[in-house]
Amino acid sequence: MSEAVPLAELAEAERLYRRGAFADVVRVLEPEAVRGSGDAQVFRLLGLAQLRLGVPGLAVGSIEEARRLGADDAALILEHAIALQMAGRVADAVAHYRAASERLPREAAVFVNWAGAHIAVGETAKAVSLARKGTRLAPALPQAHYVLGQAFAAGGRWAAALPAFRRAVELGPRFADGWVSLGIAEYRAGRIDAAQAAMREALTVEPFHVRAATNLGVLMRLTGHSEEAEVIMHRVAQATDAADARLMLASWRVEEDRFADAQAILEAEQPADPALLPAWRMQHALALLGAGETARARAAMDAVVRPPRALDPLLAFRRALLARAEGDHAAAQSLARSAEESLRRNGEAMLPENRIMTCFELAKLWSEYGERRRAFGFWVVGHGLLKRMQPFARAAFRAFVDASIEAFSCERLRDGPTAANRDKTPVFVVGMPRSGTTLVEQILGAHPDAHPAGERAALSRAFGALGGGYGAAAARRIAALDAAALDAAAERYLAELTALAPGAARVVDKMPANANLLGLVAAMLPGAKVIHCVRDPRDTGFSIFTFRFFGEHPYAHDLSDLGWYMGQHARLMAHWCAALPAPPLVLPLVDWVADFRGTLARVLDHVGLPYDAACERFYERRGEVRTVSRKQVRESVNARGLGRWKPYARELAPMIAALPEVPALSDDEVLASRLARFGSTRAPRAPVRD
Repeated sequence: MSEAVPLAELAEAERLYRRGAFADVVRVLEPEAVRGSGDAQVFRLLGLAQLRLGVPGLAVGSIEEARRLGADDAALILEHAIALQMAGRVADAVAHYRAASERLPREAAVFVNWAGAHIAVGETAKAVSLARKGTRLAPALPQAHYVLGQAFAAGGRWAAALPAFRRAVELGPRFADGWVSLGIAEYRAGRIDAAQAAMREALTVEPFHVRAATNLGVLMRLTGHSEEAEVIMHRVAQATDAADARLMLASWRVEEDRFADAQAILEAEQPADPALLPAWRMQHALALLGAGETARARAAMDAVVRPPRALDPLLAFRRALLARAEGDHAAAQSLARSAEESLRRNGEAMLPENRIMTCFELAKLWSEYGERRRAFGFWVVGHGLLKRMQPFARAAFRAFVDASIEAFSCERLRDGPTAANRDKTPVFVVGMPRSGTTLVEQILGAHPDAHPAGERAALSRAFGALGGGYGAAAARRIAALDAAALDAAAERYLAELTALAPGAARVVDKMPANANLLGLVAAMLPGAKVIHCVRDPRDTGFSIFTFRFFGEHPYAHDLSDLGWYMGQHARLMAHWCAALPAPPLVLPLVDWVADFRGTLARVLDHVGLPYDAACERFYERRGEVRTVSRKQVRESVNARGLGRWKPYARELAPMIAALPEVPALSDDEVLASRLARFGSTRAPRAPVRD
């Protein structure tokens, strides 16, 4: 026989529930439920508390018992539907939402939650209709607009989702999930800066919001802030519910050819969310493939079942890579064609970065199989997708170059104020990407007195801070700084630089884009040395076009823009070479191939370091290299990269036509001429100092 719960205990439970102390509600009422209380209110309160605590399975049982005992008001039917949905019983939830809507036809919460149920089963048109009704019933309810945005997004209608998410955070600026969804929609629209800002807003509201931090880390890496991205992602990955962050870290390790590190992440713990398993197993297979463990990669790939449509192109392409590794080239090419077809069908559903990388990977594969026209087509498509996110403005860059040349004239650099320091620690290796900057950094980094610091953003940050931004006006403001301002900036910069490697005589920063900022280097760090790497612009441009670079490279996404930009870069570097008090060492890539030891002696003499044979064996040095040149710098210098543009001359015609000056000889022809002139397979060495 059931017993009534003492009124005092029930009143206490109700008080606790109103305070949000749901665990205490369960503590008070659970013993009464176990004893077989016949009071519907006990099970009602218990079920609602269990639902708020995130245990929907228990909540469903308690609410159903409350209804059996006679509690059948419309509000409880709605809570029952929500519990059923959270417990994964979506079809049952839909039936209960329908029943609740008949009793509560003006209650927005019914239609908003009902829309969520239809999103869960992929019925996005119905979800949009219900969510719209929710926004009409409660136009000031942030969650109604948020669910409307989710319904649009689930149907791939990201342009429609954007205003819904924007409205949600306008109405609810403390709505962290709303900011995260807005950030994703902004990213889908190609507005990465706006996406980052939205993720930061979410973290302002909830500093430990895992999805916001994970997405921010990804966006920081895409925009070239790899160091900050690593810090964010490692911090997030410590959370128990951060499988997404761990998967992303593993994918970064694969991109960096650190396959053992990727395996360690992926094999340590499987994700609890089954929806994440296909991507997890695909990434595991890729890490195993990179490590040469083909059989295990096959097993991991075979374990991928029922991936979402958005992963189909990636899955088909990775199966192509596996077939190639197994030596079945016919199957590899057939699977690559399947990946192409899947990309055409499902590309819009993919995350933009996955879609972009699939294009670049297909291009690389077809290039290796000699299908040049097919390969180039995918490079063009990949850059077209990137161009949406990184539009290029020729006028703005030309204005910057003009202002830099004018403001940092020979007279200003010779007679104007500079910082007092003459510190020789900084060495800047600049040039266009893919011109040999990583090679120079790694060669110098093998010297016992030098530290390779990679591509640092420190000089760019200093420029932005001193100039109040970037662009032509910033260049003029920096050129007008007095010695005191330059001294303060130099002190900050050098303190950060020397902390990277205390005791190192030279610290090498190989950020190629520092070429644009050499006026600041001359004023702030007059003791620094600069090395300018150059290469046949046709080889440079072709190599740039074949890679997906992280960071800001808007000029790279259109062949004509790329040729034009290289011309402007050459114009600015010609000015620096003529105007800087300590002119850069101009270093053609072909010199390393023609006469490695002589070129090495010249470089070491320029930066003030004694000759050391360790630099000749730079490729034996073990250290982290994060640029796309990491494979090349793990082997000795060779001529394979010279003249690579030639088979693609027809496709590269728009770029070549935009170059202000086309070299008479390509780098491979320059090398052949030099070797023939000296009558050997090698140009003569320059004197080498011990």
